[in-house]
Amino acid sequence: MMRVHSFLTVLLWSSMVHAIHMMLSPKRTNKHSHSERITRLSENDGKTLHRTKRGWMWNQFFLLEEYTGPDTQYVGKLHTDQDKGDGNLKYILTGDGAGSLFIIDENTGDIHAAKKLDREEKSLYVLRAKAIDRKSGRQVEPESEFIIKIHDINDNEPKFTKDLYAASIPEMSGVGTSVIQVTATDADDANYGNSAKVVYSILQGQPYFSVDPETGIIKTALPDMSRENREQYQVVIQAKDMGGQMGGLSGTTTVNITLTDVNDNPPRFPQSTYQFSSPESAPPGTPLGRIKANDPDLGENAETEYSISNGDGSDMFDIVTDKDTQEGIITVKKQLDFEKKILYTLRVEATNTHLDPRFLQLGPFKDTALVKISVEDIDEPPVFSRSSYLIEVDEDAKEGSIIGQVVAQDPDITKNTIKYSVDRHTDLDRIFNIYSGNGSLFISKPLDREETPWHNITVIATEINNPKQSSQIPVFIRILDINDHAPEFAKYYETFVCENAKAGQLIQTVSAVDKDEPPRGHKFFFELVPEFAVHPNFSIIDNKDNTAGIITRRNGYSRSKTSIYHLPIIIFDNDYPVQSSTGTLTIQVCACDSRGNMQSCNTEALLLPAGLSTGALIAILLCIIILLVLVVLFAALKRQRKKEPLIISKDDVRDNIVTYNDEGGGEEDTQAFDIGTLRNPEAREESKMRRDVLPETIFQIRRTAPLWENIDVQDFIHRRLKENDSDPAAPPYDSLATYAYEGNDSIANSLSSLESLATDGNQDYDYLSDWGPRFKKLADMYGGEESDRD
Repeated sequence: MMRVHSFLTVLLWSSMVHAIHMMLSPKRTNKHSHSERITRLSENDGKTLHRTKRGWMWNQFFLLEEYTGPDTQYVGKLHTDQDKGDGNLKYILTGDGAGSLFIIDENTGDIHAAKKLDREEKSLYVLRAKAIDRKSGRQVEPESEFIIKIHDINDNEPKFTKDLYAASIPEMSGVGTSVIQVTATDADDANYGNSAKVVYSILQGQPYFSVDPETGIIKTALPDMSRENREQYQVVIQAKDMGGQMGGLSGTTTVNITLTDVNDNPPRFPQSTYQFSSPESAPPGTPLGRIKANDPDLGENAETEYSISNGDGSDMFDIVTDKDTQEGIITVKKQLDFEKKILYTLRVEATNTHLDPRFLQLGPFKDTALVKISVEDIDEPPVFSRSSYLIEVDEDAKEGSIIGQVVAQDPDITKNTIKYSVDRHTDLDRIFNIYSGNGSLFISKPLDREETPWHNITVIATEINNPKQSSQIPVFIRILDINDHAPEFAKYYETFVCENAKAGQLIQTVSAVDKDEPPRGHKFFFELVPEFAVHPNFSIIDNKDNTAGIITRRNGYSRSKTSIYHLPIIIFDNDYPVQSSTGTLTIQVCACDSRGNMQSCNTEALLLPAGLSTGALIAILLCIIILLVLVVLFAALKRQRKKEPLIISKDDVRDNIVTYNDEGGGEEDTQAFDIGTLRNPEAREESKMRRDVLPETIFQIRRTAPLWENIDVQDFIHRRLKENDSDPAAPPYDSLATYAYEGNDSIANSLSSLESLATDGNQDYDYLSDWGPRFKKLADMYGGEESDRD
């Protein structure tokens, strides 16, 4: 009975699935009870061709997702009309999920779902089926493709694109102003039932906001919401599927909404009157205090500009705006004076700088307050009646004369007594002084305008009761000129007259200078001294322009008779009292050409016109003497300096001898040295010079008296040594001096190695040891030969 019951259950389930499929989708059936034969005559070979239709019998399969039954879920059955029910056919399933998700009974063709399926992961599976003959292994039906569709159930709740939304809206917005749109999606199939149909609703945030149930747009629900009252709102929105019906799944999200500021509030002073005080000594620009009008708005909507609208102190005080703190800073505009006014009143106005036209109807966006400023009295230093003083005094004023007065007073009500003094740093010579009681300035020393035309001194005024209170004032003293200097020649004139000069010829124009500065300018007069009023040789003509010309009075002058003329000239000025001086003009007689150009004079006349004064001549002479001394010193040092010998060639015999200490072979070594040179001194090169140093000068080779050929060699060498020792131009050494002379009958015989080359066998040098300590080194060198060979 249990087996029959199970079979009926499966049959009923298959019938239900087949009925649902017939209602929801077109039937796809490939069922054929017989084979259709098609005969066609081929044009080539005339054979008859047959085509057999497929014999598969199956429909498109459907399967519900998320199946949670105890048994595997039956999908459907594959069958072909070739199946006789004898078990000879084998059904094989391949494709998506074959063998893992979908299992087929290879004998009956029944397909089951082995696992729970999720349509949201995969909604369609494509599989292929084959029917194989078990005995022959061939396919009785071609491979056929079929589809298994997964039917959706409402197993996914709506999900918002964000877990948390943030939005903002200006305050005072009207009802229905859009804030933000939220969106939720449902993973269920929107084409199958209402599983994916989402409806929005608001769970938190009423009555301030509302949400459109279909679009999810959040809007304002109350008018004139003020940021100053509440700035942040948290709204919770729900999205529910199944069209919002009972049993649908839902999801929520949170929206944080911020009201942004607008300029809807005017500035307001927290108090109507402010009190400040300032010392009367406060300089302009000194801040006295700060006031602030509060504005609940933010940013530029709260920016406030302060100004003084009216009041009796509007010209004495000012107010500036601190952009960082939005405060008004009251400052001193002009110097205050307690003695003149002790209280000022200001009307200060605060106004918003950025107005919003939408809210102008809310009232004027400004406010006013009253500011009272009291001036405090302080002990002020004395104040001079002027900012500076200018005093003029004649330079001939007597010592002790009063030249002017400075006046200062205490500006305070107490009117303290003032004393005066001169700042000695500005009058180091103590030329001026002052009476401490009344400020009168007087002269202590004589004045000289030509030395110092201006004196700038500083006078100090100090309160006697409070010496810390003092002030200073500059006093400029101008020294007025008096005519106390006589005029004189503007420069030294170097005047000459030609021997062939004609009468009436201009030979010099002179001018004058005066240290004084008369108010009407200088005016000079020139004339000869009374003793030379009628000079036989020269006369003077005043040009009336502070210059005068020297004119010749006769034809021709003789330098041999009189070479120099002295012409005294008196120069007068035009000031009071009249000052005059006498200057002497020196005139030299010179020889000139026909054009009047000087050619020659006496010694002094020749040098001076050339532009060389006595000082210049002395300087030139000193330079010449210094140069001569330097040349002499240089020559002396050059003679005394010792020069190092140059690097000489290795082929030089003397160098070989000195470097290697080669003693040579003595008299018997005739191959090492040409003894013929000693016998015939005249045969040596006459012009041969040293090669180890450069010659300083080319000098004549000293020639010696010829010697006879039969002269003794020893005597020859001694003579040559004596000549070389007494000759300062001879080299310091030469080959002859180095070899010297061994003497006759030497017990050592010849030590030359050149002669030993001709002997056969080795020589015995043991006898060298018997010659004493002087030959010990040589004995060691030659006596150790045998040991070296061993």
